[in-house]
Amino acid sequence: MQNQEGVPAGVVSPAPLPSARRVALVVALAHGVNDAYAAFLPPLLPRVMDRLGLSIAMAAAVAMTFSLASSLFQPPLGYLADRYGRRVFVALGPLLSGVFMSLIGVAAGFWWLVAFLVLAGIGSAGFHPPGASFAARVSAGKGSGLRMSLFSFGGTGGYALGPLIAVALVQWRGMEGMWVAMIPVILLTPLVFRSLPTSRSDRAEAHLPPPPGEVLRYLAGPLGLLFGISAVMAFAQRTFLTMEPIIVAQHGGSEALGALALTAYLGAQAGGTLAGGLLSDRMDRRRLIMGICALALPAHLAAVGLEPGSAPALVAAGVAGFLGMATLPPLVIMAQEILPRAAAVSSSIVMGLAWAAGSVGVLVTGVVADMVGPRPATLFSMPVILVAVLLAAHPRLR
Repeated sequence: MQNQEGVPAGVVSPAPLPSARRVALVVALAHGVNDAYAAFLPPLLPRVMDRLGLSIAMAAAVAMTFSLASSLFQPPLGYLADRYGRRVFVALGPLLSGVFMSLIGVAAGFWWLVAFLVLAGIGSAGFHPPGASFAARVSAGKGSGLRMSLFSFGGTGGYALGPLIAVALVQWRGMEGMWVAMIPVILLTPLVFRSLPTSRSDRAEAHLPPPPGEVLRYLAGPLGLLFGISAVMAFAQRTFLTMEPIIVAQHGGSEALGALALTAYLGAQAGGTLAGGLLSDRMDRRRLIMGICALALPAHLAAVGLEPGSAPALVAAGVAGFLGMATLPPLVIMAQEILPRAAAVSSSIVMGLAWAAGSVGVLVTGVVADMVGPRPATLFSMPVILVAVLLAAHPRLR
């Protein structure tokens, strides 16, 4: 005999999962908090360079340290989240990220700074794959694009506010006083944990992820194409975020003006994630990605080529940010549909691994910038976006 829910009589059914929309909103909030801390470093790079005596190449290496840590650890942590449940990762990831990003102002030297950034990056890496899996929940059916756009909107919104928060905090308390920034995430962590599906109900959705060999076979096909597109767009975005404050400073702009340029770029990214998610539910995703990438190249060239800090440059930065991030929701949804049994792992490939690959390229741009200047080096880097257009046009993505 079965009850109305189809569960045999006498058997206790697992606790019902919260609605997909509610979970998406919770992880979107956590995403905003996590990525606000992740955005602390770029606007403070000129100050860190002066304080620790770093070259542009070393500053790019510092930025790459956090990017690599927050990216390369995503696949193994995503695997663990798929296997054992996602709740702890989503709740504790922002806590680890926020605490150690708040300590960069007290770093006594280059290697202390690197250590803090690695630990913060591990926290961010632990959050993103299960967070994206919780948010999109492709198994819940229609609306996965909208839910993914909410998740992405939270992250880009937080990342847009992060530079202004970091600069305001440093101007108020100095670099040594940045530690107070960890207080909000400490208070928020238990609230996020209690709002997510319980560990028992979360494990009911967990799967044994496919073996690495199966994942590699998908990487040799359409998943690899998605990875390549994401890596190229990550390179363009991280190059702009790393170099733009340095470009503004070298052209006589203030620290606040450099932060404003980043906020214009990152704030528009929030709108881009919403548009990308909504359109991915209504359009052919391959054509959508191809069109967005094609428009992103001239936008990025204008954002860097126009007078740094000027109104036209800020508008161009906003357009570039909008287009750059609009590719993320359709990329993640397509990856999760390719590997539905391993949503966190597939998300980590087009987010974590791709972001890591893109971040390595920023170091090359930094080396070139020490030789020819940050602005020419950045302009020289942007045409690589054409590679993303070509990958999106590949017939295997149909």
